[in-house]
Amino acid sequence: MAARRRELLLLRHGLAEERQEDLDDGQRRLTPEGLERTGRVIEALRDLDLACDLVLSSPLVRARQTAELAVACGLAPDLELAAGLAPLADPQPLLERWLGPLSPRPGWRRLALVGHEPDLSTLAALLIGVPMAQAPQALQLKKAGVALLQCSPPATSAGPASGLAGSARLALLLPPRALLGRRAGKASSGR
Repeated sequence: MAARRRELLLLRHGLAEERQEDLDDGQRRLTPEGLERTGRVIEALRDLDLACDLVLSSPLVRARQTAELAVACGLAPDLELAAGLAPLADPQPLLERWLGPLSPRPGWRRLALVGHEPDLSTLAALLIGVPMAQAPQALQLKKAGVALLQCSPPATSAGPASGLAGSARLALLLPPRALLGRRAGKASSGR
């Protein structure tokens, strides 16, 4: 039996408060513009039939707010916080768990991962097989930007961590303006 095709929708959090000396970085919230713009991006993703089975989110406030918007806008029914998506965390154990044969939700088709830069771009680069030395230049997600990766089952013969490298194909890389322009065109055409 062929393995079910799985996809990862990487979504960077929206526009957030500026860094401040007296504000813990993990507590930075989305700005009013960030909330509105990110909501429109998520609605566009939903309109493109990119609904997800679950949203996994960094626990930082700005990412969690983005994930909560994804659920509120109907992109996914549920969200779970995932420490592996926090800045500078190692997301490989999280991915091995979800992409492996003992996934917490067998049968899922698409997961949304909400996180931060440069972590999401580095993760995408690793999954599509870009050498680590070139990963920082390979791609970049703007705030509320999206990458869609189509995943193959990870190889097990070389060990789990190395099995993730090159196990995916980049299907979409969209800046928010491409999604927002699509929604504006849809609204003006009367759809």
